[in-house]
Amino acid sequence: MSRLSPRKTALTLTLSTALATAGAALPALAAPEGWQPLLEPAALAALLDAHGEDIRIVHVTGDFGAGHIPGAGHAPYPQWRSGPENPGALRSPEHFADLARDLGLTHDTPTVVVHGGANPTDMGAAARVYWTLRSLGVEDLALLNGGFAAWAEAGLPVATEPVEIAPSETAFEWRDDWRVSTDEVVSLVEAGDARLIDARPNDFFTGLQWTIAAPGTIRNSSSLTFEQFFEGNRMQGAEVIREIAAREGFTDAPLTVSFCNTGHWAAINWFALSELAQVPQTRLYPESMAEYAALGHPLDNAPNRLVYYWRVTANWVSDLF
Repeated sequence: MSRLSPRKTALTLTLSTALATAGAALPALAAPEGWQPLLEPAALAALLDAHGEDIRIVHVTGDFGAGHIPGAGHAPYPQWRSGPENPGALRSPEHFADLARDLGLTHDTPTVVVHGGANPTDMGAAARVYWTLRSLGVEDLALLNGGFAAWAEAGLPVATEPVEIAPSETAFEWRDDWRVSTDEVVSLVEAGDARLIDARPNDFFTGLQWTIAAPGTIRNSSSLTFEQFFEGNRMQGAEVIREIAAREGFTDAPLTVSFCNTGHWAAINWFALSELAQVPQTRLYPESMAEYAALGHPLDNAPNRLVYYWRVTANWVSDLF
């Protein structure tokens, strides 16, 4: 257990009180003052000091038993994903609604999604869950910048005890306002009237590297790697992200679609552009390249077999020197 200051002890007691009264229905309320889609640890701590009984914390990656924010619920990331052949494919709306209810969520429950904080990629898990809850109709959502690692590094309260949360009875309904399907992407490629953004590192975009999907990228797409939005392990603020989006020319399309291999890195770009930069009509292609390439759709930057192996071998040899 961590050593707590009097203020931090008070925060822990506030959260313990919330846990003890979790059986009561949460009151409907607007987002607390100071609420932002991206919260720094100190800002979240202040919100919990003032409104701890009304805010839900959802941990999705990391060793929950080894440490978590007091009062947090645990919903491991694999519960929000599909099987290994197509991890980004959506599970049923009923499955997601059950997860949200088990966490005690309602449409107007201010909810912070927390990743372990291992690296920028880890934030993709929190961003994907944020996107899923947004699509279920949860209104007030936030991510913790730097994840639980940043919270712990700031010396804020850490608990190890299991948390029991009374489920809600909310009737969630799925909305496709922030999603495009594979069929829609095919139509958008043919029409050429949308901005398709590949969130993967550049070697994926150029076809040099590939994993679950074939080498190459969706036709007529542009590269905007998710890493550009980070400084170290922290996501940049909204102003910087707006500057990046404007500089890259990603603010004036009638529709912006973020994709990657399985909708994980793409969720980071969706969050950055939609929720922070507030680029209108920004959507996520959750199935991404894993489904698009498997269905045999034509790709850009797709090398033939001989060229591909030559490029991979050349890259491997260069790494030796």
